[in-house]
Amino acid sequence: MRSTPISMILVLTVLTGCVGLGAGRTVVKGTGPDELLKLRTGPGLGFNIIMGLPDGTLLNRRDCVTEVGQLWCRVTLADAPNVTGYVSADYIETR
Repeated sequence: MRSTPISMILVLTVLTGCVGLGAGRTVVKGTGPDELLKLRTGPGLGFNIIMGLPDGTLLNRRDCVTEVGQLWCRVTLADAPNVTGYVSADYIETR
């Protein structure tokens, strides 16, 4: 079966669209001066809080999922890779 140029373009578009949701170095941003981003045990507000992360915390983003219309990313702390959990994608920025 031969691929058409249109199907190849579609495949490339889908693949490049997923790159933004893949792994990468990120930083906590936008929580505010007196607030902490909650690192949770799972992707959603119903999961337990592991710890709070201040603005500027370096993270390694693994993968992201959408739960109840909210994008959550699985991350590890850059300085402590054994600490892992989920954060809201609204408060992280790719470096």
